[in-house]
Amino acid sequence: MASSSGTKNEGLQRSMSRSFNRVSTYLDPNDVDRNVADSELVPSSLAPVVPVLRVANEIEERNPEMAYLCRFHAFEKAHRLDPHSSGRGVRQFKTYLLRKLERDEVQTGATATDPKEVLDYYKSYYKKNIKEGQYTNKPEEMAKICQIATVLYDVLKTVIPSGRIDPETRGYAEDVEEKRGQYEHYNILPLYAVGIKPAIMELPEIKAALRALRNVNNLPAIRLPENKYKSVNDILEWLYLVFGFQKGNVANQREHLILLLANMDIRDREDEHYEQLDDDSVQKLLDKIFKNYQSWCKYLHCTSNLIFPDDTNKQQLQLLYIGLYLLIWGEASNIRFMPECICYIFHNMANEMQGILFSDTHTVTGGAYQVASRGEEHFLREFITPIYEVLQKEVKRNRNGKASHSAWRNYDDLNEYFWFGKCFKLGWPMDKKADFFVHSDDKQPKILSGGNHAGAGKKKPKTNFVEIRTFWHLYRSFDRLWIFFILALQAMVIVAWHGDGSLAGVFDADVIRSVLSIFITAAVLNFLRATLDIVLSLNAWRSLKCNQILRYLLKFAVAAFWVVVMPVAYSRSVDNPTGLVRFFSSLGGSWLYQSLYNYCVAIYLIPNILAAVLFLVPYLRKTLERSNSYVVILLMWWAQPKLYVGRGMHEDMVSLLKYTFFWIMLVISKLAFSYYVEILPLVEPTKVIMDLRVGNYEWHEFFPHGNYNIGVVIAIWAPIILVYLMDTQIWYAIFYTIIGGIYGAFSHLGEIRTLGMLRSRFESIPSAFINCLVPSSKEEIKQHKKGRMLETKSVAKFSQVWNEFIISMRMEDLISHRERDLLLVPYSSSDISVIQWPPFLLASKIPIALDMAKDYKGKDDTDLFKKIKGDDFMRSAVIECYETLTYILYNLFREKGDQLIITQIRTEVQDSIQQGRFSIEFRMSGLLLLSDKLEKLLFYLTTDYEDVEKYKSQVINVVQDIMEIITHDIMNKGHEILSRAPHGYHNDRKEQRFQHMNFDLTENRSWREKAVRLHLLLTVKESAINVPTNLEARRRITFFANSLFMNMPSAPKVRNMLSFSILTPYYREEVFYSEEELNKENEDGISILFYLHKIYPDEWKNFEERIKDPKLGYAGKDKTELIRQWVSYRGQTLSRTVRGMMYHREALELQCFLDDAKDEEIFAGYRTIDMHNESQRKLKRHSQALADLKFTYVVSCQIYGAQKKSDDPRDRSCYLNILNLMLTYPSLRVAYIDEVEDTIDGKPVKNYYSVLVKGGNKLDEEIYRIKLPGPPTAIGEGKPENQNHAIIFTRGEALQTIDMNQDNYFEEAFKMRNVLEELLKIHHGQRRPTILGLREHIFTGSVSSLAWFMSNQETSFVTIGQRILANPLRVRFHYGHPDIFDRIFHTTRGGISKASKIINLSEDIFAGYNSTLRGGYVTHHEYIQVGKGRDVGMNQISQFEAKVANGNGEQTLSRDVYRLGRRFDFFRMLSFYFTTVGFYFSSMVTVLIVYIFLYGRLYMVLSGLERRILEDPTIRQSKGLEEALATQSVFQLGLLLVLPMVMEIGLERGFRTALGDFIIMQLQLASVFFTFHLGTKAHYYGRTILHGGSKYRATGRGFVVFHAKFAENYRMYSRSHVVKGLELFILLIVYEVYGHSYRSSKIFLFVTFSMWFLVGSWLFAPFVFNPSGFDWQKTVDDWTDWKRWMGNRGGIAISSDKSWEAWWEGEQEHLKSTNIRGRVLEIILALRFFIYQYGIVYHLDIAHESTSFLVYGLSWFVMATALLVLKMVSVGRRRFGTDFQLMFRILKALLFLGFVSVMTVLFVVCGLTISDLFAAILAFTPTGWAILLIAQAIRPCLEGIGFWDSVMELARAYECIMGLVIFTPVAVLSWFPFVSEFQTRLLFNQAFSRGLQISMILAGKKDKASSS
Repeated sequence: MASSSGTKNEGLQRSMSRSFNRVSTYLDPNDVDRNVADSELVPSSLAPVVPVLRVANEIEERNPEMAYLCRFHAFEKAHRLDPHSSGRGVRQFKTYLLRKLERDEVQTGATATDPKEVLDYYKSYYKKNIKEGQYTNKPEEMAKICQIATVLYDVLKTVIPSGRIDPETRGYAEDVEEKRGQYEHYNILPLYAVGIKPAIMELPEIKAALRALRNVNNLPAIRLPENKYKSVNDILEWLYLVFGFQKGNVANQREHLILLLANMDIRDREDEHYEQLDDDSVQKLLDKIFKNYQSWCKYLHCTSNLIFPDDTNKQQLQLLYIGLYLLIWGEASNIRFMPECICYIFHNMANEMQGILFSDTHTVTGGAYQVASRGEEHFLREFITPIYEVLQKEVKRNRNGKASHSAWRNYDDLNEYFWFGKCFKLGWPMDKKADFFVHSDDKQPKILSGGNHAGAGKKKPKTNFVEIRTFWHLYRSFDRLWIFFILALQAMVIVAWHGDGSLAGVFDADVIRSVLSIFITAAVLNFLRATLDIVLSLNAWRSLKCNQILRYLLKFAVAAFWVVVMPVAYSRSVDNPTGLVRFFSSLGGSWLYQSLYNYCVAIYLIPNILAAVLFLVPYLRKTLERSNSYVVILLMWWAQPKLYVGRGMHEDMVSLLKYTFFWIMLVISKLAFSYYVEILPLVEPTKVIMDLRVGNYEWHEFFPHGNYNIGVVIAIWAPIILVYLMDTQIWYAIFYTIIGGIYGAFSHLGEIRTLGMLRSRFESIPSAFINCLVPSSKEEIKQHKKGRMLETKSVAKFSQVWNEFIISMRMEDLISHRERDLLLVPYSSSDISVIQWPPFLLASKIPIALDMAKDYKGKDDTDLFKKIKGDDFMRSAVIECYETLTYILYNLFREKGDQLIITQIRTEVQDSIQQGRFSIEFRMSGLLLLSDKLEKLLFYLTTDYEDVEKYKSQVINVVQDIMEIITHDIMNKGHEILSRAPHGYHNDRKEQRFQHMNFDLTENRSWREKAVRLHLLLTVKESAINVPTNLEARRRITFFANSLFMNMPSAPKVRNMLSFSILTPYYREEVFYSEEELNKENEDGISILFYLHKIYPDEWKNFEERIKDPKLGYAGKDKTELIRQWVSYRGQTLSRTVRGMMYHREALELQCFLDDAKDEEIFAGYRTIDMHNESQRKLKRHSQALADLKFTYVVSCQIYGAQKKSDDPRDRSCYLNILNLMLTYPSLRVAYIDEVEDTIDGKPVKNYYSVLVKGGNKLDEEIYRIKLPGPPTAIGEGKPENQNHAIIFTRGEALQTIDMNQDNYFEEAFKMRNVLEELLKIHHGQRRPTILGLREHIFTGSVSSLAWFMSNQETSFVTIGQRILANPLRVRFHYGHPDIFDRIFHTTRGGISKASKIINLSEDIFAGYNSTLRGGYVTHHEYIQVGKGRDVGMNQISQFEAKVANGNGEQTLSRDVYRLGRRFDFFRMLSFYFTTVGFYFSSMVTVLIVYIFLYGRLYMVLSGLERRILEDPTIRQSKGLEEALATQSVFQLGLLLVLPMVMEIGLERGFRTALGDFIIMQLQLASVFFTFHLGTKAHYYGRTILHGGSKYRATGRGFVVFHAKFAENYRMYSRSHVVKGLELFILLIVYEVYGHSYRSSKIFLFVTFSMWFLVGSWLFAPFVFNPSGFDWQKTVDDWTDWKRWMGNRGGIAISSDKSWEAWWEGEQEHLKSTNIRGRVLEIILALRFFIYQYGIVYHLDIAHESTSFLVYGLSWFVMATALLVLKMVSVGRRRFGTDFQLMFRILKALLFLGFVSVMTVLFVVCGLTISDLFAAILAFTPTGWAILLIAQAIRPCLEGIGFWDSVMELARAYECIMGLVIFTPVAVLSWFPFVSEFQTRLLFNQAFSRGLQISMILAGKKDKASSS
């Protein structure tokens, strides 16, 4: 042993000799604080070292020498794992460890540790902690102890050779090894634990599920590689050995399956004690999981492999199938987004399993199945990784979002490969050379064999659909909508054109014949659709079946046929006119003589008639579409493409009638308005214009003799037609506001919205609570009417929940201690005969009653008692006060005689009341005096004291005073009672009555609470009516109370409720704010902490009161840490979200208590549970077990593993904060993606794992680790991939998706089991919901005016908006969070979001699309709410709006929108369009209308047509155009968005409040805000469809009180708003200068005002809404920063905020990745800027009214000369500016002289005027901009010829001019101090209304200086 020890020491010395060549490390060994976590900084390639270092840290305090040896063992282990230190960070870590060892050696002297000491320590540790501890420690504690013992034994073997270890120690080690398997770290179920089992393992449902899963009888034995046969413990272990799944996956799915079975089994059981799993439960789970698989099999006409032979154990076989599917799903990684691919894998593996179970021969090879085990990771390696690699290769083609969607295959394309029977050609095992796996980018020899193999040359086609960037997708997806509106427009124009335009003209024969021409238009539009179907899907043709291609071609041919036939037939019918009467009279008898056109129309309409019939019989349509019968498929072949999804999405008849009626009424209103306001007024002026002849133009007209003035007609009608196509959106807003308000009112929303309403209905709240939130059996409901006992118990249950709710608000600092006491409801007491209401309801009731009694002059008691009983609360208060007073006094007296006096007084009072002589027997004038003394007594009894004797004497004196007042001043016969009382020893000892008090009672909690409450009843005055004062607390209380009267399902018992999980994706956002972040000041000297002090002054005061309360246990806590929490809980942080979500667990535990507790335990109170009481301890543990069974919360912290090892302080802080959350909430789980670097063949290889961890003792403990085929987030969008990797760790039948900027409330968590019952509710047509939509409360509305606008906008969408979408429109989808998913439905159909890069940017809504397409049902519920944070600053909000607009642009191109648009019935399709992409298209059209209107007027003004034509007396008074445009102006001004807001605020807070809010919003420039964001939507939506460029935009979720610099605002809004605003500004200027129309029209003034308003909003809104935007000093600083930014040169790695050049390059990024079509379109759009120059030059005085084309040519000569001069100056500056300064000066002088000479000649000779100079600026500025835009579009060409630098200089000049134009008004306004003050008031009015001094916040330094 000695020699062994010496060897180790020598090794240690050798190791240490290397430490002197130490390189810089990422961990400082001298940093003692971080040594605790040094085990967490181990490089990923040295992961086995982590447990050793954790043990070293754990035992260091108890045994430093042993800790030293553990670290040394860790070093040796690390050296063996990576001897060359080639792994990332390994060398640094080893160096650190050596230094650590060196330091420990000095401190502990551990160089010569005696092996005997090590052996003794190991033995003692085993005996104490394992041998004895296994009976007392919990399973998680034993897991840790076993891990420590294992490491200690490994260390022991390093100091003692294994051959010399005694048998006893070896026995200990073997026992530890055995127990490690039993006590491994677990998630929810400790399946293998022995000894003390948690309560959850004692639940009969868990035992039954476990027993069923462990039934492995009759399963074939598995042969291991060494030819041994292994017995298995359960079904999943058998599957693991057969198919080679991962152990982590098996363990995870084992628990998952047990919990699913247990929860489903208990739900329908009446008997809670049973042993066997019910067959029906397993069958239900099987049906639900395999519903999609069965449907897939039927669709492909293949036999399902869910086979159950008669002579088998059916339940065992069912569990095998379920287990197999879950194991496939659990390891499928990114393939989970491909549900039919998983079906294919399961189909073949189930077939293979059947072969093994039933000894069949292999279907492919013909040989017998071999039951041999496969190695771990076999399934991952052979089946998942190859498919993942296909995804990986395809996503490379995406080029990070820059490639066209049509250039690569996304998740949908690859999944839809498995919608075809050809997928079975892949074979099993899958042929890796099959066409599916061979990628066109792979370099490999061409495969000559045929079959399913393919070479790598051809790029794979898209599947079924191609996402091409074009606006034609809108027409293709919603063709029926456009055809309907175009045909309606044509018909209305025809009717208006004929005769006087009245609708009576419809009956005219000529009109009818003309109207029938709409069918020609219909044929053309259908031909267009058929053409688009072919053109837009060409890239997918190679993947389509022949019959699908044939369908496309035939549809095209038929459409072409009708395009030819219809016009021909119509032309023949012109000579055969028929009136309406003759037409109908001859329709039956003389059908042979009808015109050919009528026959064509009749035949043409047959498909539409059939569709209408099927529309009216939705069940038949649904049955036909879902049928897989070949006959039906053949019949439906023409009507619908053969697709797996989107079949039979038809609603029941009731729903169909509701939304059909909605749209019929809306369309009638819209068409009537369009006809009478938009179309009819323009017809007569149009006729006149077409008849006028114009011969004198003011410019060079290319077609001077053109007929009908077509240009003018187009200019007038184009904006009107666009308004016509857009204004349905306006009508939708009006209708949905009205209908949504009606639905909301019928849903009982807003019935309790104020404290007054709450008080008036509080009496009915307990009964409503019992009806809604307390499970009741039928017997209990019957008993409720009979006895009082149940009523008392019900009130006790209500009080438990209400009080927990109030206490939660106190802990959140929304209310103070006093408010808490006023709001609490006492637990029901047998001592009080009335219900004890909370004191805030009884405020001033006793003082009022006392005044009434004092002043009462009546002879009998009747009137007095009638008055008191007239107010129920007063009656309750008086009775409670009397009974509590007698109770307190009786128990306070120690002597029997004193107690007898109280009893006699009580008897006297009762007798006098019964006999009606109370006012005679008692003098009520003394009651006020009694009240005063009683207040004094209660004050003494409820306050703490120091001097005991003084305290006792004070109490005795006051009590004696009270008794004297009662017996002498109040009672007429009080002295008789005193005299009758027994004297006892009072006279013997000269002691007085009422002297002996039971002061021990003051320590009794229950008695003390009674005293506190009585004190409140006596002292609380009118002010308590306003309790609580905090607005948020009021909102929560009133909403909770109101929700109890809304329609919600009855609550089941917790044990019978649906189990659910919550999943929150997290990346790198804030968890807790650090101390540095709290106190870090911005440029104004404002810190976050200072800001929040001012924003939430009442909550800060409550916080300080809370932490000073000694009863709450904050005395020993760090105040800084508490402040960090307080601030973080007011931001949009992960900690706030986790705290809110964990309320679910607290609520479940309370609900379990109320379900299972005995009556006396309920009356005693939830918070009085005594853990020393066996019965109560068992109840508490049972409650916790059920909470574990029903609820799981997983936060997917994607880079938690990287943050753990990061050097970045922020990442390190995030890791520690997340760890702290896990330690604070033991049931919280964190999932992350772990990147582990291994070395294979000397090369570093990265492996990726999904890992689940939980909080341990001080660190996290790993539960599951599942290897992935590659980095999951590299394939799709980050957030859905983050959700997808963690979803396997969720549990239950429901899944709620919560974002990390959300919050939850305790009282709302209490309603969760109610809302989950909605998933079981069968709706029309035997459908259960698959997504439950919940309302949100936006909690960021109080920060600023912008935040308030955003909050109102978002609130109206998540309430009235989604209410109407769900019912009656039936098009609600998933709009993010906090919806609840049917977890099994969605996990078997692709998950809770879609993840394909770019196209699924708005990943959430695609989950709703997918659910609907696959037969799901979405509902919306408003009786429960979840908090939500929103963006609060202008730039943040703009980023958010841009992100959503980008997302909608991508949705427009997607297959999901196409399929929904084509497969919905007509009216549901209208709902779908106008509530999704249609809203954004309408926003874009609104902006487009302004452009087209102004350009049309520009054409008329500059050409002279306006003066010649529109001033004609015949049409001068026509205002039709302006009246029509006025409708879109409403939309343009953002007023449309305000309508639903006003309705919802009116519903929930009263219409007076709504009106006030509306006025305040307008005064705060809400219209400017909404108009500005109209531009944001239009810009980003249009650009996305044309060029792409969509990306996730991180908006930031902090507190925005900082000033954004001018350059930053310019960068953000230049292209989206500034350029467009300036263009409209120039258009309006030109029109005002040269126009002469309708100057007297008020409507015209409104139209132009709206356009000027639009321009002003777009140009200046960012500066109006920028804090300190008009502060002079900041304006000066902004100008300096702007100049610096404009002047800086770009270059590699120069960011856009540092240099204008770098930013300008970035702004053209979309053009670099766009296709040739996009470039051509950009050039065409840029041509519009040339019209200014062309028109204006003819109006110059120098042109002398010439209209020769030469004038325009000369203007180009001037333009070219100007550009050439600028180029010369630029070249001169570069060439001669440094070395030839003189020459450069001479050049500039010559140019200047030349310019002066030319201008002189022009003025003197040619007649140039000053006005011409200004006109020339208006003419040539747009031309230069057009040249710039065209140059950017053809950039590659210009770079080739060396012109690009000149373009850049021209662009810089334009940017400088535009910046100056915007900056000048801002600078001028900044001169005036009152502007800045007004702006501050404007921005922060919400805060001002709460008495805050925001001006002091924005000048924070001054405020702090004054306060200090």
